[in-house]
Amino acid sequence: MPSTLHDRVLAARARLDAAATAAGRDPASVRMMLATKTQDAATVLDAVAAATELAAARGDDAPVLVGENRVQELVAKAPALADLVAAGRLEVQMIGPLQRNKVNQMLPVVTGLASVDRLPLAEAVAQRCVRAGRTLDVLVQVNVSGEATKSGVTPADAPALAAAVARLDGLRLTGFLTIGARSDDTTVVRAGFARLRDVRDEVLASGAPGTADARDLSMGMSTDLELAVAEGATIVRLGTAVFGARPAA
Repeated sequence: MPSTLHDRVLAARARLDAAATAAGRDPASVRMMLATKTQDAATVLDAVAAATELAAARGDDAPVLVGENRVQELVAKAPALADLVAAGRLEVQMIGPLQRNKVNQMLPVVTGLASVDRLPLAEAVAQRCVRAGRTLDVLVQVNVSGEATKSGVTPADAPALAAAVARLDGLRLTGFLTIGARSDDTTVVRAGFARLRDVRDEVLASGAPGTADARDLSMGMSTDLELAVAEGATIVRLGTAVFGARPAA
């Protein structure tokens, strides 16, 4: 693995580009998310700076994308990231499980919520967004592997949840998120990603109100990004590939 954070960001982006090219896709159609769980604010800022420099060299003016798993960490890092968010140079998504009693803490510091897995949560977020006079981008999380340790609605129930979320004032449904199957069988992992794409396509084809923007597929991480990109990922969440292995808990 490259030794510096800057080099790891470049290497991670090169992997995404190679995966997209191998799949016959435009590399620009795949966004890299910096998955910053357990990283301190200074390290996150360094990674964002490297990603910003890389994007500029590529002629890409899209904001850098950061994903946080825990509300406590999200809130702690928010002051350091606030100026970049306000300038439109950074987007911050909540990508981990969210309890309704943490919604008020989360909302002021995120640009998106990517882990909506039940309607009551979506309704609670929507109500607070309406009161705040804002619209929040959200993704529905789908458990494509059926593993009990993973959050997310079942693929069978995902279209109905997506349609219900899309009808809520204060929210804009922008797509779907999944965590790939924990398996050494790449056929199994890839089939899960294909299943999420099928869910997305079913929702788009339904023409249900509010679903026209639900095109994003947030899937794939450092270990399985090539499989996810081959199945249409538009956002890939990279932690280890950028920051190195996390210390044991």
